Amino acid sequence: MLLFTPGPTPVPESVRQAMATPTLHHRTPEFEAIFAQARTRLFDLMQTDEVVMIASSGTGAMEAAVTNLCHDTLLNINAGKFGERFGKIAQAHGLGSVEIRHEWDTPATAEEVLETLETHPQIDAIAIQISESAGGLRHPVETIAAAVKAQHSDVMIIADGITAVGVEPIDTTHIDALIAGSQKALMLPPGLAILGLSNAAVAKIGVGKGYYLNLATEIKKQRQNTTAYTAATTLVIGVEKILSAIEAEGGLDVLYDRTARRARATRTALEALGLHSYPRTPAPSMTTIDDPDANAIRSALKEQYGVNVAGGQDHLKGKIFRINQMGLVAPHEAAWVVNAVELALDGLGRRPYDGTANRFFNAIYYGLEGAQ
Repeated sequence: MLLFTPGPTPVPESVRQAMATPTLHHRTPEFEAIFAQARTRLFDLMQTDEVVMIASSGTGAMEAAVTNLCHDTLLNINAGKFGERFGKIAQAHGLGSVEIRHEWDTPATAEEVLETLETHPQIDAIAIQISESAGGLRHPVETIAAAVKAQHSDVMIIADGITAVGVEPIDTTHIDALIAGSQKALMLPPGLAILGLSNAAVAKIGVGKGYYLNLATEIKKQRQNTTAYTAATTLVIGVEKILSAIEAEGGLDVLYDRTARRARATRTALEALGLHSYPRTPAPSMTTIDDPDANAIRSALKEQYGVNVAGGQDHLKGKIFRINQMGLVAPHEAAWVVNAVELALDGLGRRPYDGTANRFFNAIYYGLEGAQ
């Protein structure tokens, strides 16, 4: 079965082998050396002034960012389940909460964010998804962050990059907290969250807030190549191994290029079959198709062609399907997925199979002029 859900993603065999070595105690020089190597590689990945690893899901990092960087009121951009989650975190901690809400296919704009800041001057932090995986939407986070910082330099920008880090280059110039998760483009099991922080964020954190998710405590310890509490040792080993594997494949720029070409090739191939891409601004992390036969297509992919893709949530349940593009995905596997979709459409009587999907995929991915 090919796992093409947008998280968890497949774990490469070399990484599984590295994580299967005998368990290390986390308070030893041996593990501290591995932690230091992983941390160094994460600075290159995150492109931020500080990096913190937390033994939690990505939601733990979302909560840590909100509680440590928002002292009054949070503005969250809700265009999906995860944008909605930021607002719920603020409310759970008794913080003020202001929300900009959009349909899940519609990106936020810098203009509406600036207008909201003028209307609610108590806002001291903004939370937004770079890639909102509920619908595969890409928000223009860098543009929004730059516009906000130009007029409100003290407002913290919290960017959820859980399905964006390791997928595409992210300009962190105006981002104060960049969040990543182990089970997405890093191709690791769930359980490790990563926060990239700006110097301004570190200053605002001060002594930190909370106990387990106190970022000041973690920053102090992790600068010493250890953690405040028990480290996710196996996952930290995995981080070092997967980032080494990415480097061996040509580095992050090669990974970003391959991901972008694969995402574009997949979307073009499926649109050539007459299918419709759901988000107005698609994220390269996944290909999202809205279709009345979404459930039937997903079932055929899994039961007949050995491909597992994700469906939708809430009001999009049964209306969309999502194909992962994150990580070290072999092009022949991605080509089989679009081919399987075409076969599924044939089985549903929608269109006869004629190899269109593979023809378009190969033309785009490999740059074959005139092959479409």
